Amino acid sequence: MIAQIPRAPYYAVIFGSVRTAVEDKQCAEMAEKMEALAKQQDGFPGMESARNQLGVSISYWRDLDSIRNWKNHAGHIFAQQIGQKQWYRSYKTRTAVVERDCSFEK
Repeated sequence: MIAQIPRAPYYAVIFGSVRTAVEDKQCAEMAEKMEALAKQQDGFPGMESARNQLGVSISYWRDLDSIRNWKNHAGHIFAQQIGQKQWYRSYKTRTAVVERDCSFEK
């Protein structure tokens, strides 16, 4: 589902990842936990994600302080550590300012 985000400007944190060969349902469970935890954070209006050979998750944030607080959240740090050890062969995180968005819906 496409996230319903308040009007621009806002920030997007783009997490691109390549998984290891380990098929671990705990990874999917952790992703669900992280989304639920992110929803509790001040300044988080939503996220979108898709996975095929390359996984892409985009979380949206009101400001850089909200992103910094999420980056330093103990639960998120734990998920990063286990992900690096078990689930990800590589990943890259990018932070961008969204200055404009537009949409179409039937």
